[in-house]
Amino acid sequence: MPYTDINTTLSDSDRQAIKQAIALIQQKMPFLITLSADDRQRLYKMGDKRLAFVQNSLSAAQSNPNILPASFDLQGFSNDYQLATDLSELLMLLTQLTEQVDDTLLAVGSEAMSSSLTVYDYIKTAAKKTPGLKTISEQLGNLFKAFRSKPAKSAPAPALSSN
Repeated sequence: MPYTDINTTLSDSDRQAIKQAIALIQQKMPFLITLSADDRQRLYKMGDKRLAFVQNSLSAAQSNPNILPASFDLQGFSNDYQLATDLSELLMLLTQLTEQVDDTLLAVGSEAMSSSLTVYDYIKTAAKKTPGLKTISEQLGNLFKAFRSKPAKSAPAPALSSN
């Protein structure tokens, strides 16, 4: 859907239903894990480019089970492959949803920020004549300056002489 001004709310009941749906997804996949950075680096990556290799290996193993040692878990291999393809499909759907949520959050955050800047301008103008707005104007001004200011770049370290 093309972007236009988003002017809606998410009801408490809808937000709770979405949280429950996410919890249900997690409940239906109790096997999900979290890998460390080292684990992620160490593990083989199947990916799209290697999918044909895995498919063909599984097909060859299923067609020729007599060439495999008795200790090889062919059913486990088949289960791993099937789960990997199922999770790939789900990941694509979840990635699309995540991108939509992220884009919508960016857009509504921008809209809220734009409205805040407009309010700040009105308050600065009104604070000149309306009692009680000077403090609010200063508070907003300090907050505005805080996010507008960028951290100073650190000076490069002086070169060490090689004497």
